[in-house]
Amino acid sequence: MLRRSRSEPMRTGPIRCHEAADERDLRVELAALHGDTAVVTVAGEIDLRSALTLRDHLLAVTEAGFESIVIDFGQVLFCDASGLNALVALANRVRARGGGVWLAGVRPPQRRLFQITGLDRRFPLCERVEDAVAQAGPHPLGR
Repeated sequence: MLRRSRSEPMRTGPIRCHEAADERDLRVELAALHGDTAVVTVAGEIDLRSALTLRDHLLAVTEAGFESIVIDFGQVLFCDASGLNALVALANRVRARGGGVWLAGVRPPQRRLFQITGLDRRFPLCERVEDAVAQAGPHPLGR
């Protein structure tokens, strides 16, 4: 499990994710850190087979102490209801701790899925990662 000390910054890079055989396989990477906001890049397909892996990786980021998470969805090729369930579970945990979850770069097919399900009201959908990080706001370490 990832665990960071408040005095030690967490390093960015892959989060215990399996090797991706092709572009459809799920890839999860801790891409950047902004105070207590983590930017996580997700790529590939999120389906019944990969949703639990996604959930575990994202929950590991919250367990590492990040209050807010920006998920770069720009390389997600497909997301079904099990993927949405993993995101809702993450949002519930993060919000219970006073943080939030933002999605950036959501492609039109996935954006439509968020709109149809009403989850676009639960997850702010931003065009760019930078916009989502700005909305997440600064959370100084140690807050």
